[in-house]
Amino acid sequence: MTVVPFPVSEIVAARRPHRKDAARNYDALIAAAREAFAEKGAEASLEDVARRAGVGIGTLYRNFPTRRDLFESVYADEVNTLCRAALELAELDPWQALTSWLDRFTGYMVTKRAVREALNDESEIFSACRDSMYSAGGPLLERAQKAGVVRTDMEIGDLLRMVSGITATAFDDEAQRDRVMSIALDGVRTVR
Repeated sequence: MTVVPFPVSEIVAARRPHRKDAARNYDALIAAAREAFAEKGAEASLEDVARRAGVGIGTLYRNFPTRRDLFESVYADEVNTLCRAALELAELDPWQALTSWLDRFTGYMVTKRAVREALNDESEIFSACRDSMYSAGGPLLERAQKAGVVRTDMEIGDLLRMVSGITATAFDDEAQRDRVMSIALDGVRTVR
């Protein structure tokens, strides 16, 4: 697997502590915040995040001096995970690689919605994350297009906007969301 430096990877690496115990606490806080934001949205309390991570509030503030720092770090971590997934999936059949990555993108959108409420689209983090997602997903789309399984009149930005629009819609349950996503992807696929 080739390691591609994504802009967001550098941000994540720069923010994560190097000392093992500090890195463990940082990772626990990121995981707890991701969970809290997915459940309660941007209004999740920092005390709840610290409690879920099993650390004190002082540890949270040492790692994330402001609520915005925590939002940005969770967002960057999610995108970094999504970018790494694109590299891991690249060995699969072109259609399977693309749809598997889009499935992970759909999961990422849950956290993004909560964090997006707290950040603006013009932030440095959003710019780096958008560039990283396009760099990660673009090759999967291009490979599927070259294989003749995906229409060629679209770009990665078009595809991600379509999926984002679908995930922003309220559904009765995940099964309904998955059906709607499948219908939309049928419009992208050229081979059935």
